[in-house]
Amino acid sequence: MKPGTDFLTVMADFDQHPDAILWRAGSPEQVTPSETGIRLVIPFRPFGLSQGLVMIPGLDQRNISLTLELWGDETIRLTTRPQLTESPMIVRGNGPINGILSVIEEPLRWVITDDRKHVYATFLKYQEPIKGWSEQIPESNDSLSGTLELGCSIPFSSYDQFFPGKVESLPIAFLTWNDPDENENCTSLFSLTADINEHFVGTGERFSRMDLAGKSIVLENTDGLGVNSRRAYKNVPLYISSRGYGLFIHTTHHVRLSFADVSSRAVQGSSEEAELDLFLFGGKNPEKILFHYRELTGFPPTLPTWSYGMWMSRMTYFSAQEIKEITTRLRREKYPCDMIHIDTGWFAKDWVCEWKFSEKNFPDPEGFLKDLKDDGFRVSLWQTPNIGQGNELLEEALERRYLAPQKEVTSSSFGSDFSGQDFGGQIDFTNPEAETWYRNKIGRLLDMGAAVIKTDFGEKIQKNADYLNMSAEELHNIYGLLYQRAAFAETQKRTGEGIIWARAGWAGSQRYPLHWGGDAAATWDGMASTIRGGLHLGLSGFGFWSHDVPGFHGIPEFMNTLPTDNLYMRWTQLGVFSSHLRYHGTSPREPWYYPHIAPLIRKWLNLRYKLIPYFLEQAKITASTGYPIFRAMVFRDHEDPTCWHIDDQYYCGEDLLIAPIMNDEGVRDVYLPEGNWVDLWTGERHDGSRWLKGLKHPLETLPVFVKAGTVIPFYPEIVQHTGEMDQSKVEYLNIDESFKGIEL
Repeated sequence: MKPGTDFLTVMADFDQHPDAILWRAGSPEQVTPSETGIRLVIPFRPFGLSQGLVMIPGLDQRNISLTLELWGDETIRLTTRPQLTESPMIVRGNGPINGILSVIEEPLRWVITDDRKHVYATFLKYQEPIKGWSEQIPESNDSLSGTLELGCSIPFSSYDQFFPGKVESLPIAFLTWNDPDENENCTSLFSLTADINEHFVGTGERFSRMDLAGKSIVLENTDGLGVNSRRAYKNVPLYISSRGYGLFIHTTHHVRLSFADVSSRAVQGSSEEAELDLFLFGGKNPEKILFHYRELTGFPPTLPTWSYGMWMSRMTYFSAQEIKEITTRLRREKYPCDMIHIDTGWFAKDWVCEWKFSEKNFPDPEGFLKDLKDDGFRVSLWQTPNIGQGNELLEEALERRYLAPQKEVTSSSFGSDFSGQDFGGQIDFTNPEAETWYRNKIGRLLDMGAAVIKTDFGEKIQKNADYLNMSAEELHNIYGLLYQRAAFAETQKRTGEGIIWARAGWAGSQRYPLHWGGDAAATWDGMASTIRGGLHLGLSGFGFWSHDVPGFHGIPEFMNTLPTDNLYMRWTQLGVFSSHLRYHGTSPREPWYYPHIAPLIRKWLNLRYKLIPYFLEQAKITASTGYPIFRAMVFRDHEDPTCWHIDDQYYCGEDLLIAPIMNDEGVRDVYLPEGNWVDLWTGERHDGSRWLKGLKHPLETLPVFVKAGTVIPFYPEIVQHTGEMDQSKVEYLNIDESFKGIEL
């Protein structure tokens, strides 16, 4: 099918529902104080499609209340919801600041201010009459015209049109149509103006370029099947504008966003539900905007020290004996490691998740887990919320409604589950009894000694199932959040340490770290797209993030094409300078399978452990601000237009500027923003606001720069796991005039 080019089809769905009615917002008829803020009574007039938008005669307008609430000095909510119902996305206990807003009525407009006379919004009463000279084209239809003020002016896109019937965006509108059962369906739309050179970032885990201007995006969680397409495991209905504001669409439904694409004059959104609920955040810079967003949806917690060590995995280990051989060799050959992850192979049958160890391959799981912990290894266990045919739990789960019953029996595809098993259903996390049942299953494993549950999948649900307390349309995007919340809470309850290893995500999932970037190809382009996904995710409220080193699967042979030495080394360097470091993939990932570079890998893992005090310091910042550890350059340099486009270098915390190398030649250009920068390896000084062209680094290093004057905590001794660390021994590296660089 050819892609659409018209607002009325791409955003308003008239191609899918040609007989639908579009209800267009006009100028407010009343603007009065309400219990929670300011209530605007807005007429929505009916339009149909007939060579453009034409008002439908004989059909009365609908008056809908739009409430403007103040949730902080720099947070505004605009909503058509009667009240804020309980939302899994929102954790803020207190709601709007009641009684602080007032309305000043002027001849042509309403002005909304607080008790200090600070203006938060203006709305025109009507379009001012003009002196016309022709009646060939009819007059424009009345359209809502208003501007929100949050340290910058954010106008609605009020008259984005060629002629009155040919609109390219609408400030607020609703599309309604009836299904065969005569039930009214609805899509809500909104549009804000976009400046000529405005940039946009965020929206979750985008694998595309940093600046989203000129793109249209569908926020619909799905199995990404890699990281080189528009599919995404983690979508977040939040974007940040270079103008200095952010917008969060409070919904779980599928969302479409157009960033100066469908119309170059507007940023547009549509959501497949009747209510419109928007939170706008000021702050002028991305960190402050995300701080306000986290005030609403939750801050990530700090994570245990051992989580910053190395995680070793592959798909998959199959027995206690096999794992014992690997852990013994890790210690003997001095590769520091804190975590062993067991993927799909610890059950009686590979992939068949029954939440218990194979009696044949793991005859003494408690003893196995204890022995590993005594040697400094914790264990992470893979599992899935999907229960299929042949699973001994299927009958019980169906009888007790722990799985959402299918309305009709159809085949289901879950993308990257290539096990070949059929699914009987998914755990229904809208059912409290099902959640309790699930938590007891993983709780038993945590009591046995497991430290982390890998909450794989969760991006897709069965659309034809009857979930207890949500429709499938409401649940789809938020399923991963409910799933992860259950696993995180149970882990925290049983072990005292809240942590999971998760792939799906939506608004609020940042409260349940940590998340990884999905099944990237073990290729240079897989590495590049992985970095982009992590940077956008950090611009969407997430604080901690990891990825599979050195990519998950091979090309062209999924399980049998091994990563090259160069890729393995360069991706290891990326992992060392990420918040968390895990080796994983469809073929062996242990360093000794890459003998030519294994000694260098050991040096880089030792560097990682030296930097753990730095990561612990940065994690405290991440848990109380809007900053992620894996940080796009616009966080520090948002006034530098160049940084809104850079997606192949980043800040690791506050002080380290990392430029990964993604080619066999070891060459790349590096952009240094404003400031004084010091090469970590040589101590060479550089002034910022310029490009360093054609930097060449052998496999031993990559471009890393440190802000002059920085003090970096580090651990001075070589250790094999974090349990050997004594935090009183931490030392500090001063990046001053005496600094001459470091050696691995």
